[in-house]
Amino acid sequence: MDAAAQNEGQEPLADRLITASAVFEGSADIAEARVLARDFLTSVEADHGLPVSARAMGMVHLVVSELVTNARKYAPGPCRLDLEISEGAVQISVWDSDTTLPSVQAADAERVGQHGLEIVMAVSQTFCVHREPVGKKITASVVLADDPGGNAVGRQAM
Repeated sequence: MDAAAQNEGQEPLADRLITASAVFEGSADIAEARVLARDFLTSVEADHGLPVSARAMGMVHLVVSELVTNARKYAPGPCRLDLEISEGAVQISVWDSDTTLPSVQAADAERVGQHGLEIVMAVSQTFCVHREPVGKKITASVVLADDPGGNAVGRQAM
């Protein structure tokens, strides 16, 4: 049976929502968040046929690590990680219960620590913070594929 016959009556593969979510409550769960992200992107490539560059894999791993670490460090209670494929990028959203919006400090090579959001903003195509009815949600996106020259597709030249 061909793929078209198998998918008869279903949404086209490219139009299906590809997502993963998890709630984390302890600092040890930060490693689990990274594993979830890696497994999600592996599935996106293997099961859905979307290309995921090595750069994208590394950047998503980094963004998930920084955002979940910040949520666990600064907010009481659990945090939620949502991953979604949209328009050739992975949208990484982390919700936490703290209503205080993060502030990105000016670059300072002398400062030790507190560079997480700077890093996330530098490697992401988009970055935004939304206040929620309870807490806040930070969303960043990372393009999945690189152009033939190795540059991130869709990344705006500075």
